[in-house]
Amino acid sequence: MGVSKGKADQSALGDSQFPRTTEIPVQSPKYWVSQKDRYLRQLLIRDIERLTDRRLLVYFADRFAQNSGIEAADISYFVELLSDVPDGSPVDILVETNGGVTDATESIVSLLRNRVPGFRAIVANGAKSNGTLICLASQAIMMGPQSELGPIDPHLQGTPCTILAQPQFANLNYPLHELGKLALKQTAKLAEMLLRDGMMKGRPEADVQHVVNALGTNSVYFSHGSAIDLVEAKALGLEIEAKAAGDAVWERLWLLYTMYDHDVRRDGYLKVFESRGRSTAIST
Repeated sequence: MGVSKGKADQSALGDSQFPRTTEIPVQSPKYWVSQKDRYLRQLLIRDIERLTDRRLLVYFADRFAQNSGIEAADISYFVELLSDVPDGSPVDILVETNGGVTDATESIVSLLRNRVPGFRAIVANGAKSNGTLICLASQAIMMGPQSELGPIDPHLQGTPCTILAQPQFANLNYPLHELGKLALKQTAKLAEMLLRDGMMKGRPEADVQHVVNALGTNSVYFSHGSAIDLVEAKALGLEIEAKAAGDAVWERLWLLYTMYDHDVRRDGYLKVFESRGRSTAIST
């Protein structure tokens, strides 16, 4: 059965709750109209901050677009986002990405650990691969029913490094074989350090190694795109703050996610870096 185009959502009838104001914007009308979607997202960010009493930063990448992965240029935009955060303020970072370059991820997590130690990661939809690594740098990860983390095993030239590191591959392409081994070591070392100093600090070393081995090899998850939901992430030993459907904060976070998801596709953005007072969109 089809749905009539233009028909209003029945739940939206009656008094509107968001957005809400009777004031005229302080910006000039033409400018405000051209930026209205950003202003509405930032309004919702402020609403969420009032509920959590934490500053909220957003790193949103279009997971279906090419060239939207984590890269070296991203760190400057993180610096700009963080410049709006007072020292000592508790911080949430909403992460949406399929991953990207591990060297760039190392730079980002180093910045976050130095600038906002103890931040909380929020995964409204999906933080996969090196996006999961960013989450491992946090003190806790907020997840809901639809949230997904993913394995962190690195890939080179589209091939899992767990395959490239196999001895028999040395005869086929020795340089790539060696690079694969180094990439595995790099990812494992980074994950171990983040967990030991962060959400698994003080836990037995065996617990840390269990998580690193599960996420960083193919021994547990056989596909790099495997979905690790909040139940499984908690069972692994990660510090998970589970949110149920209907939770006041989670419903607003999901609304915020859907706003980004719609806007980046409509406007052709690869990534958006945003907070209550900062906003940068990277176009295709």
